Amino acid sequence: MSTTPAVFPLIVSQETVRQALPHLDVRNALTRMFRSLAKETAVQPPQTLTLFPGGEGDFITYLGVMAGAKVFGAKLSPYIITPSKPVITAWTALMSMETGQPLMWCDSGLLTTERTAGATALAVDELARTDASTLAIVGAGAVGQAHLRHLATVRPWESIHVFSPELRENTGKRAEIAALDGRVTVCATIEDCVGNADVVALCTSSGTPVLNEGMLSQPTLITSISTNAANAHEMPPAWIPQMDVYCDYRRTTPSSAGEMKLAAERHGWSSESVSGDLAELVAGAAKKPSYQKHAFFRSIGLGLEDVAIAFELFRYLGGKHAA
Repeated sequence: MSTTPAVFPLIVSQETVRQALPHLDVRNALTRMFRSLAKETAVQPPQTLTLFPGGEGDFITYLGVMAGAKVFGAKLSPYIITPSKPVITAWTALMSMETGQPLMWCDSGLLTTERTAGATALAVDELARTDASTLAIVGAGAVGQAHLRHLATVRPWESIHVFSPELRENTGKRAEIAALDGRVTVCATIEDCVGNADVVALCTSSGTPVLNEGMLSQPTLITSISTNAANAHEMPPAWIPQMDVYCDYRRTTPSSAGEMKLAAERHGWSSESVSGDLAELVAGAAKKPSYQKHAFFRSIGLGLEDVAIAFELFRYLGGKHAA
């Protein structure tokens, strides 16, 4: 028995997205997209920032084209200044390359968190030692929890350490985080969290380093998504020249990521020394870390990631309508 046929464009609320998330194969959707980018059957234009008149805010446009899927789209993320706190939202328009018609208009707040964590998981799968056994996650908000979900299956971790200052005095939240995975230990200090880790996932909103000299006892893979504050960096820029450096997209990330910009300005680092990006990694065209020194993966988020996960959502919802 079929349901009422879908009427396009689908208008998808945050609650509908929330219900769909467990059914989306985020990692495979991103893997397919980055393979397409490597084959030049996908296009990733630069992000654009448009200011509102009168200093009333701005919006960022994240664009992408996936020729194999015959779709293109844009995520629009406004920052609207109000008398109280600013309004920040995100919506993605998905359109057909065949008809030029809109297919879906969806709330992207939860999708952005999932594609961000999914991209980190893809990078860790490509870059972490095969025998990596200890994962550390710094940050326990929605982004940190999404990283825990996505990273949990990347390696057969023996232990997962989590640290966030907000957990110190919040026993309920500590219990909530510990319940996400039986291997989780909530640490009292960041030093305890990251000290012996094989992989450290930084998931904070800090604009200044949360890692410092002496915290890491061995060559470690560090991942960072950072925040949107000007030149935000969760790790000292001076470390960059001494690391194997990777990113989500070498054409855009080094000119936007705070620690990379500062490393170039102050420490003689060049973006030409990036060892690989996600497109090159999934295509097998980038060398892996030596682990004679720390490795670093930096993500700024791509419009293509937004288009890819929106298309995955569209396929799932379209299948439900057709069932």
